[in-house]
Amino acid sequence: MSVNIVIHGAAGRMGQILCSLVKADPELTLAGVVDRAGCEEKLAVWGCPASDSLAAVLDQVAQAVVVDFTAPEASVGVARTVAEKGASAVIGTTGMKEEQLAVLRAAAANVPLFYAPNMSVGVNVLLKVLPELVKRLGPAYDLEISEIHHNKKADSPSGTAVRLGECIAEARGWQLAEKGNFGRHGIIGARPREEVGVMALRGGDVVGDHTVYFFGPGERIEITHRAHTREMFAQGALRAAKWLAGARPGQLWTMSDIF
Repeated sequence: MSVNIVIHGAAGRMGQILCSLVKADPELTLAGVVDRAGCEEKLAVWGCPASDSLAAVLDQVAQAVVVDFTAPEASVGVARTVAEKGASAVIGTTGMKEEQLAVLRAAAANVPLFYAPNMSVGVNVLLKVLPELVKRLGPAYDLEISEIHHNKKADSPSGTAVRLGECIAEARGWQLAEKGNFGRHGIIGARPREEVGVMALRGGDVVGDHTVYFFGPGERIEITHRAHTREMFAQGALRAAKWLAGARPGQLWTMSDIF
């Protein structure tokens, strides 16, 4: 049975990729496209219900899974709308604040909702193995993260870098909010032992590079993930959409639930 997909933000770069992939997948149906007013020409090419109102499209589509890679405030609106309309949503927006995630969790109590700041299979497997490295290497190793993205990325550090930082901090029994250092400048003194550095670089058209460093006595380990194309994130989101079509409400689902 085909899954009805509605793309929110369909006129953007990621939205266009998602629409193309949905059209090419026999297990999915592009049932609707949504973007702001003024994008009508870009939306019309897909031959399905199109609007600047997600609610209006969902009124025309039964059992839809909305896929959203837009901006935090817009994604909060998506969560509220699907909860009101009884639909589902996969949200891959980065830069979400805790109060915005709280809205997603509240919506997830009533409808199936999926959130991941990075839809990459590789990154999510990395999140599974990093805690073991942290524990086995021990406290003598300093933990640092660097991330590189294109010059149009709005948030810093990336949502993926933050999640990687949370992952390795938690393996030490820390909270990233307390131990994270997100920028160094001036005479700052020696590096504290209990710290996770998270540094951001911006330039060109880099899709996304993330490196986790373990700096130890006489050696260092570097683990790098490089995203070569945005299609990889889109494929992960559509994999999540297929999975979510059979899921129940009750919690905010993540990539770890798929695995």
